Amino acid sequence: MTDTAVRPRLRSLLTATAVTLTMLLAGAAACEPENTAPKTVDDLFKKTDVYGQPKIKIGVAEDQPLMGQIVNGRFEGFDIEIARYLAESLGFKGDSRIEWVPLQTEDRENALVSGQVNLVVASYSMTPDREKEIDFAGPYFATKQELLIRSSDRDKIRNLNDLAQPGRETCVVGGSTGERQFTDRALKVYPAATNRECLDRLLSGKSHAYSTDETILAGYLSEHPKDLFIVDVPIGANERLGVGVSKQDPELRDLVAFFLRKSYDNGRTTGTSPWLAAYRRTLGPWLGDDTTQPPIEAPDLVDYDEKAQKP
Repeated sequence: MTDTAVRPRLRSLLTATAVTLTMLLAGAAACEPENTAPKTVDDLFKKTDVYGQPKIKIGVAEDQPLMGQIVNGRFEGFDIEIARYLAESLGFKGDSRIEWVPLQTEDRENALVSGQVNLVVASYSMTPDREKEIDFAGPYFATKQELLIRSSDRDKIRNLNDLAQPGRETCVVGGSTGERQFTDRALKVYPAATNRECLDRLLSGKSHAYSTDETILAGYLSEHPKDLFIVDVPIGANERLGVGVSKQDPELRDLVAFFLRKSYDNGRTTGTSPWLAAYRRTLGPWLGDDTTQPPIEAPDLVDYDEKAQKP
């Protein structure tokens, strides 16, 4: 047999061998069990920046009654209780395991990007512009922007048009989502550094109105129920409050979203949850029925308690 005749037969043999080997490998792969087990809280937690740290650093407000403020040396409010629930769910139980970092409105993104804090829970509205710099878990609350005025001005200021009168000024916190609602309408604003500064200007008569989320306004109304009045006037769309997380720590964002959804689900099915308890102790008496929303983009995970129940 010539060399020319051998080559086609050898090529056919090699091709058949290659096909057989491919089929065997494919069959072996098909027989291997797929790893379909859901991820656990432990899996994600070990990949976060807070894993192994003695404390978790949480940025909060310190001048928002009912939401986040210091009372007798201790942080209190709805946002604070949500932050405590998240910290404990992550394994940081008790204030000794939490480093509270007071932040002004305009400093929140920088604090997350720089690593000064791990989370921000401070009436933090979820907006597309902010999501370019940081991530959000949530929402954990839906609120709307309203007006706070002096009770003596109830007949003078009933809508935004009344604030367009010459000489009338509205105080807003500089850098807040509420500021643009007034500048876009060409209304005179005073951009304050803090919420407390706006309150002081309103009470002293320097500003005719103060505008921000109703959650913050409810807190100041609770301090001055006879002197102040909330004007229920539509200003922009409802705002969703979320927990700010660095884009460099997606695992922490997923864990926070998971625990927020867990509390939400418990509240809807059992009528009790950390979220509902926090709301009823703080905002509930002033705002009435809760306005929570189911957190979006929350992963399905196996929690510590769920693992413990398995045989």
